Amino acid sequence: MTLEDKVLIITGASSGIGEATAKKLSQDGAKVVLMARSEDKLKTLKQDIENNNGEALVISGDVTKSDDFKNAVQQTVDKFGKVDGLINNAGLMPLSFVEKLKTDEWEQMVDVNIKGVLNGVAAVLPELKKNKGGDIINISSMAAHRYFPGGAVYCATKSAVKMFSEGLRQELSPKYGINVTSIEPGAVDTNLTSTITDEDIKEKMKEMQKMTTLESEDIANAIHYTLTQPARVNINDVYIVPTEQK
Repeated sequence: MTLEDKVLIITGASSGIGEATAKKLSQDGAKVVLMARSEDKLKTLKQDIENNNGEALVISGDVTKSDDFKNAVQQTVDKFGKVDGLINNAGLMPLSFVEKLKTDEWEQMVDVNIKGVLNGVAAVLPELKKNKGGDIINISSMAAHRYFPGGAVYCATKSAVKMFSEGLRQELSPKYGINVTSIEPGAVDTNLTSTITDEDIKEKMKEMQKMTTLESEDIANAIHYTLTQPARVNINDVYIVPTEQK
């Protein structure tokens, strides 16, 4: 199956996994809606997609604001007439040890990693129900399966995304034909670690940098595989880690 004329909203589309996914899906005929706060980067990506005969819509928005998400869905419907799916990719990972009490960072992770996903689902669900089908893909993490130093809050948010995805699948798939998937990557070469302010964690991350990590394109390929299955197939979880990661 191809993605020809499918309309897919991608959050966190300005870089990393979101950017790679937008390029991959547009190459297979999807109309991609690029959502992030960095409008300039989105415009550059849109131009790149259009140069390769793809079609993209840029929407500047903050996933933590439900009105921004509602606006994104409305703009998508106005432009393309429908919404076929959502890739909830936006996320933050400012790792820190709990005793450092970086509570502002905790709240940011809860707002983006959990509330952002909830806002996205709430915004697109009426359209997917109307279509009697579609896809919701939530980017969780291998952190949903195991704790790692400094990851107490981050792991908790990604565990929430994984369990929320399973709840959605059980509630929505049999009733409305909406497929739901949790994508759970290990270490990926993105700027996700750029928000870390805990110096002790930064030191520990140096060890991980010696490992050959996944590339954003690897996750984009997993998302493409998920989206191109027959309607009868729901890929529940995709757990994908670097060969060298323990």
